[in-house]
Amino acid sequence: MKLDKKGLLIVMSGPSGVGKGTVRKSLFERTDHDMVFSVSMTTRAPRAGEVDGVDYYFVSKEEFEKRIQEGKFLEYAKFIDNYYGTPLDIVQEKLDAGEEVVLEIEVQGAMQVRKKCPDAVFIFIAPPSMKSLYDRLLLRGTESADVIKARYDKACKEVVMADFYDYIVVNDTVENAADKILAIVRAEHAKLARCIDGYNEIIKDRKAK
Repeated sequence: MKLDKKGLLIVMSGPSGVGKGTVRKSLFERTDHDMVFSVSMTTRAPRAGEVDGVDYYFVSKEEFEKRIQEGKFLEYAKFIDNYYGTPLDIVQEKLDAGEEVVLEIEVQGAMQVRKKCPDAVFIFIAPPSMKSLYDRLLLRGTESADVIKARYDKACKEVVMADFYDYIVVNDTVENAADKILAIVRAEHAKLARCIDGYNEIIKDRKAK
């Protein structure tokens, strides 16, 4: 029985190139959870195999900046001339329906969400080592040497931000990281602060029958 009936916002982020997307996709290939993925919006071009509305909402820079002015993002960030952001209306709709909403976002964006939604669950995806992180950026094979260096330099600044999160999950293997995230979400639903109202409903009639 689920005592916590409120929607749960789960924020997954980590340094550039750590494999956030791969871990998230592994998590969502499973059927033993009720989580839904909040698709982010970006102005960057789609990579090979990416689908609009599934991996990202791909929009123009002009449209993105118009949405910023209208306050339509839960968070947004800019990196290497491209914007990334989370549409506020879609997330709120899912939370109001009691769903578990997963955000896969950059560290900069996660800090914005922390200020707006302090009761969200913040999970930092960490690399096994900085060398493995750099190697992963190289293996993508989709970016120039200058972009790879920029991403690695950014990642070096982001790895020290882990202490702003609730949990750290090392992406040593994708399956192991997904297992830990699923365990964290289940444990969060059992926290007293989240489920006490539901529990009080169960015990409100304590007279002997």
